[in-house]
Amino acid sequence: MQWYIVASFLTIFTSSQGILTTLSQSNGKYKYDYATVPFLAEVFKLIVSSFLLWRECKKSPLPKMTTDWKTVRLFPIPSIIYLIHNNVQFATLIYVDTSTYQIMGNLKIVTTGILFRLFLKKKLSNLQWMAIALLAVGTTTSQVKGCGEASCDSLFSSPIQGYMLGILSACLSALAGVYTEFLMKKNNDSLYWQNIQLYTFGAIFNMARLLLDDFRGGFEKGPWWQRLFSGYTITTWMVVLNLGCSGLLVSWLMKYADNIVKVYSTSMAMLLTMVLSVFLFNFSPTLQLFLGIIICMMSLHMYFAPPGMLVDLPSMGKADPESLIDVSVERRTDS
Repeated sequence: MQWYIVASFLTIFTSSQGILTTLSQSNGKYKYDYATVPFLAEVFKLIVSSFLLWRECKKSPLPKMTTDWKTVRLFPIPSIIYLIHNNVQFATLIYVDTSTYQIMGNLKIVTTGILFRLFLKKKLSNLQWMAIALLAVGTTTSQVKGCGEASCDSLFSSPIQGYMLGILSACLSALAGVYTEFLMKKNNDSLYWQNIQLYTFGAIFNMARLLLDDFRGGFEKGPWWQRLFSGYTITTWMVVLNLGCSGLLVSWLMKYADNIVKVYSTSMAMLLTMVLSVFLFNFSPTLQLFLGIIICMMSLHMYFAPPGMLVDLPSMGKADPESLIDVSVERRTDS
């Protein structure tokens, strides 16, 4: 399957995550424990990957599956990074408002490019670096509110701790993505076998989070497995399936494409979500949104288009025979 097809599906799934999550609310609140959604999504990805690996094992020759502990021990690291990142997110929102946090989150676009270059040794052209910077500017522009709004003044009035945590959050998000790509391409193991290892540790860490919530709440609502499906509706299950499918698509991109493709997919998904919100939630479109979309489209074309399409090269047409000048060359021989 071509990478741009997978990236398009990822954009659609990612853009619908926020919409489905909002629709799963009742009177602005969740009737279910939203911490169970990532856990069930990890279980779903684990089941799908196991089934696909089983089908692959029925073929001949058998796919490569490394069970060496030196390799397996690397797979919990992305889950640990994401766990730290999630806690940093909550800490950041203590100091900054939602708008500032969303704008600062666009730093992960640039940090992903930097880590992509440093750790994966992938060289980017000057045009590609400019495209990445444009993408960050475009997504930020689409999120900036009008200067007449009250929240506009709060963008630069947060404590320094909020900005430091926001930068740390962007770096952790980029680090998790780049490390996952490094892990997926480190060996030639089957994609499904690598997914099983990743999602097993992901399910374990999410289950540990649910247990921690139980201990913090003194088991007032009972153990987490008793409320696992409590309050779930069809929309909630769609959120779980959407999150699981998005994770499977990301793993494919990490194996056969790269992090930059994923960054573009998620950034375009954010813009698509804002556009769909205009029709679904009566979101008022702004000039900044349209400008941001235009800038992001320019960035997309600049990064992926062949250089010949970006620069007007002089045409190398056939020369007119009448304009040619005969030049005689006298050859001398030394005696």
